Amino acid sequence: MGRKTPQPIDRVGEVLGNSLKRLDLSYRLSEYGVWPVWDEVVGKTIAVNAQPEKIRNGTLFVKVTSSVWMQQLQFMKEMIAEKLNHRLNREVVKNIFFVVGRIDSPKPSETQTSTPPIDQEPKIDQQFLESVSDPELRQAFRKLLTSYSRRRGQE
Repeated sequence: MGRKTPQPIDRVGEVLGNSLKRLDLSYRLSEYGVWPVWDEVVGKTIAVNAQPEKIRNGTLFVKVTSSVWMQQLQFMKEMIAEKLNHRLNREVVKNIFFVVGRIDSPKPSETQTSTPPIDQEPKIDQQFLESVSDPELRQAFRKLLTSYSRRRGQE
């Protein structure tokens, strides 16, 4: 029998595989692993107000809804980076840089279908608050989240 001639698909796959190895894109691809885990790592409240925009050389650029959120998240950036890196099983995020900008609307399944009654206290993410060890900072976040929840309910 004669020798089997390689199929074009085999050659293209081989060329792509070799090119990817040469370009060493595996690290760059792992950087983008931040997006699928962001909401789960930071929690629902923060995810609604802060979303990753891009990552360059270990610096994650995160868009936030307001300067108030930017200021508050500044205190938590090391903790957020640690949690992201732990979840990704490698040090991907070395620094976080916050910028104020427009956040994409949440997915339809994540939006509230009804507004809570005015006399009812807005629901606050207790898990997030418990993760803040400093009592003064925790109280400041509680006030911020309560105020923000009330404002969102009036819009």
